[in-house]
Amino acid sequence: MAIQPKSTVVPFVVHGSGTGVAQHVEVPDSPHAFDTDAYPAFGGKDEAPSPLFYALASLSSCNQVTAALVAKDLGIELGAFSFQVRGDLDTAVLVGGEEGNANFDKVTVRATIESDATAEQFATLEAETERRCPVSQLFKRSGLAFDVEWTQVPLPVAAA
Repeated sequence: MAIQPKSTVVPFVVHGSGTGVAQHVEVPDSPHAFDTDAYPAFGGKDEAPSPLFYALASLSSCNQVTAALVAKDLGIELGAFSFQVRGDLDTAVLVGGEEGNANFDKVTVRATIESDATAEQFATLEAETERRCPVSQLFKRSGLAFDVEWTQVPLPVAAA
């Protein structure tokens, strides 16, 4: 008997190809594609964002998508999002080949979100977004120091 895949599992697939440290990444059956490169110190030409920038960008954008889903569940409205994500990377393993973990030592997320939520709802929004966001969980479970701070600002007043 064949094992049936779980109905809630969605495969995400990318194809990458390149030379040196530069790569072109495509999403099959989609018009989406992007390029990666590295700083000259890492052997690149800095002609496209580093994969590390994409990793940090995926963290902010996945938080935004997840927050929208959680807000819907909570019955609250969200407006504009603003994220600043910083990853502190000790390059001793990556560049120098030292023993250890090549991961970021620390990732800091600062988010400002327009919302009509109560303080309690906003706290739930933040906690549930972190719990449900696949990319947050990748970072958090990797063992790095993960520092997240969300700030709520009011939704803009609609013009009369």
